[in-house]
Amino acid sequence: MSQIGRLERWARRFKVEVSALYLAYRDPRVPWYARAFAAVVVGYAFSPIDLIPDPIPVLGYLDDLIIIPLGIALAIRMIPPPVLAECREAAREANGRPVGKVAAGVVVAVWIALAALAVWFVARAF
Repeated sequence: MSQIGRLERWARRFKVEVSALYLAYRDPRVPWYARAFAAVVVGYAFSPIDLIPDPIPVLGYLDDLIIIPLGIALAIRMIPPPVLAECREAAREANGRPVGKVAAGVVVAVWIALAALAVWFVARAF
C-alpha cells in the first residue's frame, strides 16, 4: 500500500475519533472530567488557533502531529468503552463536521486567560 493511502486511512480514523469525542462530550454517561477534557481536545482540534503557530518552521506542525493525537488518546482512555463504541459508530454514520460552540468557547477562554496572564507578568516585571 502506498504512503498516500495510509495517510488517507489515518486521516479518516482521526476524523472519526475527533467526532466520537465530540459525541462523547455530549453524553451524560461520561464522567464530568472526561467530558471537560474531551471538549478542550475537540475545541483545540477544530480551532484555527494553534498553541504553536504553523508558520514557525518544523515546530509549527508539532501540535498537529503530537499534541492533538496525544490529547485524543488520553481523552479516549477516560471515556467508558461501551459509550465510546456507540459514539464511534455514530461518528462513522454522521456526515460533516460537528459544531462545538461550548468547546470553541473553552479554547477562546483559555487563550484569553493566557494572554491576561502574560500581560500581568510583563506589567509586574516593569
